Amino acid sequence: MNILADILSATLLFAVPLLLVALGGMFSERSGIINIALEGIMVIGALISTLLLRAFDLSGFGPANPQLAVLIAVLAAGLSGMLYSLLLAFASINLKADQTIGGTALNMLAPAFAVVLTWAIQGQGNTTILIPGWVRITAENAGLAGAEGFFARLVFKSLYLTTPIALVLMAVSSFIMYKTRLGLRLRSCGEHPQAADSVGINVYRMRYIGVLISGFLGGVGGLAFTLAAGSGFQSQVAGYGFLALAVMIFGNWKPLNIFGAALFFAFFKIIGSYSGSIPFLPDFKEIRSSEYIYLMLPYIVTMIVLILTSKKSRAPKAEGIPYDKGAR
Repeated sequence: MNILADILSATLLFAVPLLLVALGGMFSERSGIINIALEGIMVIGALISTLLLRAFDLSGFGPANPQLAVLIAVLAAGLSGMLYSLLLAFASINLKADQTIGGTALNMLAPAFAVVLTWAIQGQGNTTILIPGWVRITAENAGLAGAEGFFARLVFKSLYLTTPIALVLMAVSSFIMYKTRLGLRLRSCGEHPQAADSVGINVYRMRYIGVLISGFLGGVGGLAFTLAAGSGFQSQVAGYGFLALAVMIFGNWKPLNIFGAALFFAFFKIIGSYSGSIPFLPDFKEIRSSEYIYLMLPYIVTMIVLILTSKKSRAPKAEGIPYDKGAR
């Protein structure tokens, strides 16, 4: 039962960054802007927040107020992601640049900037920003010292503040998208911006809002991934930004569907990581470098699922098309 609890706990842990970043992509694309830059936004959010956690650790504020320090780092990750996403918004909305090329450029810039800034702070060659041990929520610091059993292991094996925050943000995202005027306007700008403009909706403003929300969620997702990976921030997020795009497409740009898709892809990632501990899985010992077979599993599953579901996916009609106010 312990291995089952560990697999389920790790699945939720790695589903959280996918959920956050895919929700961010949903807001951007629902407003009409393709956000390929999610990978770069994750890197920037993780960079700023982990540097802040390191500063809190050195100052003593973090060990004394662990979850408050993590909450501040979450906000810093989101705000830095928003600022970085402004580059995409300005290029795509004001300059009407190709959104895919702009996003790709930002993805290339972010890791390089992260390496330079990390070296400047920690010294040349020191590319890893270590995560302090006090950031994890344990049974002891949650006031449940001595808790044992399946559910205690399931909850506290890999629990960080980003997990409940992500679940709250998913509920808020669903409410905003389908129950508020803002959500209706965002969706109208992604489907038919000319019609939205004709009834007085500022398409440019709505698209800026969509990209900024995307940047906030993507930045928080970067921190969530770094906490899940556990080895510290190393100026990259292992392609999770692109995997989140696949989760968004598989979830058909809908929050609850995206949550299910995030759990689905995270489960296969964890199966790859725990393959040596699951007795009924073949070990492929006769194949050279067989340990990489299961590590490829989530990406293979991603391609297969996208092939099978691509015909049923319905992207916003106007995504990727620069809005020209004079066109009708």
